[in-house]
Amino acid sequence: MKVTVGLSGGVDSALAAALLVEQGYQVTGVFLECWNESGCRTDEDRKDALKVALKLGIPFKVLDFKKQYRERVMDLTYREFAAGRTPNPDILCNREIKFGLFLDWAVKHGFDFLATGHYARIKNNKLYQSVDKDKDQTYFLARLKEKQIRRVLFPIGHWLKKQVRQEAKKRGLHVWNKKDSTGICFIGHDLPFKEFLKRKIKIHKGEVVDKTGRVIGVHDGVEFYTIGQRHGFRVNAKTISSQPLFVIQKDIYSNRLIVGNKGDLAKKEFYVENWSWISAKGGS
Repeated sequence: MKVTVGLSGGVDSALAAALLVEQGYQVTGVFLECWNESGCRTDEDRKDALKVALKLGIPFKVLDFKKQYRERVMDLTYREFAAGRTPNPDILCNREIKFGLFLDWAVKHGFDFLATGHYARIKNNKLYQSVDKDKDQTYFLARLKEKQIRRVLFPIGHWLKKQVRQEAKKRGLHVWNKKDSTGICFIGHDLPFKEFLKRKIKIHKGEVVDKTGRVIGVHDGVEFYTIGQRHGFRVNAKTISSQPLFVIQKDIYSNRLIVGNKGDLAKKEFYVENWSWISAKGGS
């Protein structure tokens, strides 16, 4: 069977490819190029991915999805933050790019499966957590559909991260000790996401208030904060609480950040939208 593996240049996808080769699959490594702004490690990652492919003796290709990534992932991400919401670009990336455009390409070119180095497991077309709960990535895969999952393999989902590194080292893969990426998927920035957002969304300081409306500090703009966050805003020394303060509400219209104690985060009801069921037979 033919399998295309998304080689990111990291240890997880490298071992995934190696395991599939050992299992007898016809493997092709593919590097997805989705970003090219300053601070991005695309060139370094592409070289590492190519080196892994050469080590394994498999074909290697590069797919250019920069335009689609900007339009389908980052532009939507910026709009959502500007509207006061907190999207997750990696969830969008998995749905639109890795298991969207890339999977479409794989099917078109006659591949039976698409594999990645995600920490997740698939059983009977159902998505399960990985064995390594600290590295589990099923949250980022939750918007995939059953028709996508049927075509996907996660070869390292039953191993711990430390085992992955050990197995990669055993096989002579040079990325066995490469530092994990801590930035946004594909962008490769190690700077905090808030700092990245500042490149697209201007800082406009506003008031931090408590539940009574009393002004107790300042913030950089409600777009940069999410409900439950307890860092990144400044509180006046005279009003510092003996308990940690959390963002409990955002007023996008007045640019006010409302903070309170942890207990204030609890809600008896909430609104949800855009349900996503992996199975077409999902509940109502």
